[in-house]
Amino acid sequence: MARVTIAAIASEAGVSVPTVSRVLNGRADVAPQTRELVEKLLKQHGYRRRASRQRPGRAALVDLVFNDLDSPWAVELIRGVEDVMHAAGVGTVVSAVHRRSAATRQWLQNLYARQSDGVIFVTSDLTTPVYAELQRLNIPVVVVDPAGGAPLDIPTIGATNWAGGLSATQHLTSLGHRRIGFIAGPKQLLCSRARLDGYRAGLESSDPALIREGDFMYESGYTGGMSLLELETPPTAVFASSDTMALGVYEAARHKGLRVPDDLSVVGFDDLPEARWASPPLTTVRQPLAEMGGLAARTALRLAQGAEIEAPRVELSTELVVRDSTAPPRT
Repeated sequence: MARVTIAAIASEAGVSVPTVSRVLNGRADVAPQTRELVEKLLKQHGYRRRASRQRPGRAALVDLVFNDLDSPWAVELIRGVEDVMHAAGVGTVVSAVHRRSAATRQWLQNLYARQSDGVIFVTSDLTTPVYAELQRLNIPVVVVDPAGGAPLDIPTIGATNWAGGLSATQHLTSLGHRRIGFIAGPKQLLCSRARLDGYRAGLESSDPALIREGDFMYESGYTGGMSLLELETPPTAVFASSDTMALGVYEAARHKGLRVPDDLSVVGFDDLPEARWASPPLTTVRQPLAEMGGLAARTALRLAQGAEIEAPRVELSTELVVRDSTAPPRT
């Protein structure tokens, strides 16, 4: 006979998985009728607590959570996390919550059922209820590229986005460009705002008319690029705050009959594999995505083992990678 799970008990009782967990743990914050029903079902199904699947102080399973999984950079982060977890003999569960509260609730219920030992959030705004529930469960949390200000006791992993934005802009100005368009990422993300600030810092004066908001995806790069290139006096260069948007700018230039870099210089951000394969190969700011994922994984494992971490806030260095998509502007 298959072993009954907490999730199955919760479904039959018409309650949430956390409610069944509270009954099992002897918590007082459960209605008497609900407690009686859950205890009856636990006894009826012969439920027994699962024996510990791991040695004390050793993690066995870690959750890696994205808002969405439709971005190529997610693959690089997953690779970095998985390399570390595989070497440590730890399983990785990858989830996407799609910024919907129902999906988040379902994820929390699944987290209970699989008894995860740690959670790594990526570009997520860690809401107070979710954080409070993870604290109650004593599940350690690490955030990669936090969307907003993460609680002070949560370790965060990021990159030097401001410095990267500055180096990309200074590269273009050193070539002689003065009208430089910028396509930003989602404004709610700290990394997006830092790249925009770096772009502004690299100019003698920034023109708001040359800034467009995107979402890191190809379509917004194309739309933003078309909008910039249709200006009465278009930019001679465009800095897109993701490689995927930069490739959208490539298509906008092609649509307008322009050549990169002869008529328009383009810079991206990320240094995804696609940047090297593009025609022409894309000048971009490399952020060490796999290394960021690996560091987040090692941090989560240390926390799961009850060990201290050296620094709660870490930013890995970015690096400008110059390829063939940038050149001096035509005189």
